[in-house]
Amino acid sequence: MQRSTLETLQAADLDLLIVGGGIIGCGVARDAALRGFKVGLVECEDFGAGTTSRSTRLIHGGLRYLELLDFDLVRSDMREREILLHIAPHLVRPLPFLIPMYGWPLWKRLRLRVGMVLYDLLSYDKSLPWHRFLSRRDTLRAEPRLNPRRLKGAAKYWDAQVEFPERLALANALGAAEHGALLSNHTTADSFARENGRVVGVVARDLCTGQVGPIRARLTINATGPWLDRSLAGVEDGGAPLLRTTKGVHLVVPPLSRNAILLIAESDNRVFFVVPWLGYSMVGTTDTDYRDDPTVAQADPLDVSYLLRETESTFPEASRSTVYYSMAGVRALVRKDGIRKESQVSRKHTIRDHARVGGPEGLVSVVGGKITAYRLIAEEVTDLAARRLGCPSRSPTACAPLPGGNAPPEVLAAKLEPRAAALQLNDAALRHLVGLYGSRADGVLAIAEGDARLAEPICPHGPSIAAQALYAVREEAATTLADVLLRRTPVGLAACLAMDCLDRVAQLVGGAAGWNAARRDDEIAAYRKLVSERYAAPLSAAG
Repeated sequence: MQRSTLETLQAADLDLLIVGGGIIGCGVARDAALRGFKVGLVECEDFGAGTTSRSTRLIHGGLRYLELLDFDLVRSDMREREILLHIAPHLVRPLPFLIPMYGWPLWKRLRLRVGMVLYDLLSYDKSLPWHRFLSRRDTLRAEPRLNPRRLKGAAKYWDAQVEFPERLALANALGAAEHGALLSNHTTADSFARENGRVVGVVARDLCTGQVGPIRARLTINATGPWLDRSLAGVEDGGAPLLRTTKGVHLVVPPLSRNAILLIAESDNRVFFVVPWLGYSMVGTTDTDYRDDPTVAQADPLDVSYLLRETESTFPEASRSTVYYSMAGVRALVRKDGIRKESQVSRKHTIRDHARVGGPEGLVSVVGGKITAYRLIAEEVTDLAARRLGCPSRSPTACAPLPGGNAPPEVLAAKLEPRAAALQLNDAALRHLVGLYGSRADGVLAIAEGDARLAEPICPHGPSIAAQALYAVREEAATTLADVLLRRTPVGLAACLAMDCLDRVAQLVGGAAGWNAARRDDEIAAYRKLVSERYAAPLSAAG
């Protein structure tokens, strides 16, 4: 996939123009392109760089939504979880969860049993195991770092994890491009273009070249997530906000558990998780109202203090854990008056056809939504677009594998093992490649086979190899150093945040992209600035 230029998008006769390249925008692009529509997409930063990259990285029905009696949402997400396990087995994998029970009275344990049964029944067609309950001894055997005091046992159930949702967004972008979509990251939509009251596209700015100009389309899809209300300024002037935006913070700490652990905060009864991730534990998330620009969302000392304090009661060593870094993202929730508590706001999405509510023709907005449901949301949006454009068609995305997802990872690893061995790659490196690229790991190995030095690790803190940096530039439209380190590979998500290998990766990427020395220095400086702003781990309020 090559990055589309502003000129290419302007010259195209687009049916759909999508604004926003998060998981939902990329999903819409793929669905529409697979149905034969001429599709364009602009994203102001990079595919999956916004809320998608700052989530808890789970593909789940949401056990806590049963308490809200949101059975339709849970059932729908369970079905989507099963679909993703089949169409993207390299990116979405089963994950066991434990719910430890500390001093729970009998009525509370019985309520959990009912909830577990309901959760299984709502996913009756799943391939994952059904729940079971563990004794106190078996719970501590499964998780020896748990606080044993007052522990009565645990419930064990299964959901799924997408360790790298950035690549799930990218896989959808790649799939869209393979079917003719034109996608441009680092291109911002400055405003919606209007003629005679109708939205006919956007006025776009290519941040790489500085060029500005209109991109026209028969229908424009606004998939800007938590930036939605801001993007609609001038389109629905005076209208009530469509979103309630809340901040979610995660901390990355040394490993605490083998399984994902669902915990209930003692201070406010909120659900949060301790999840094994990339050899670390991810702790989160918070859920607090947030009204500023989502671009500048950060963890603050109170967020860190809250998560460490609540985790410490279950994992005593959490109080002594190093916080390597934090991530803060902003959720886009459908605004509903009368709900005071943030965590009680539904995660259901809505699709707003602006012409149906007195707004301009030619514009459709996606309001809310979660990663688990992205494919279904994309299908609904494209169904609406097909009706509006007079081209009814059915979505193939529930069955069509995402790029790289056409075979189970273990089958692919066995097939590629002789080539990996010839390059002296160990099992961890091969599993890493197959887990990121699926069948497309073949292309990464081919680059390394052309120069054995490219089979060497990029960073001592992870299994990524140098060939991945070149592959990101050549095949995956990586344009900046951050694109490569944070969204094509997980090198920048190690404890060192890639600071130990930054110069080397800049040399690799710069060589592949044709950067001069000044551009290389600028990219290094921009990456350092981004990391300091987005991933800083402030001292807790107590620290």
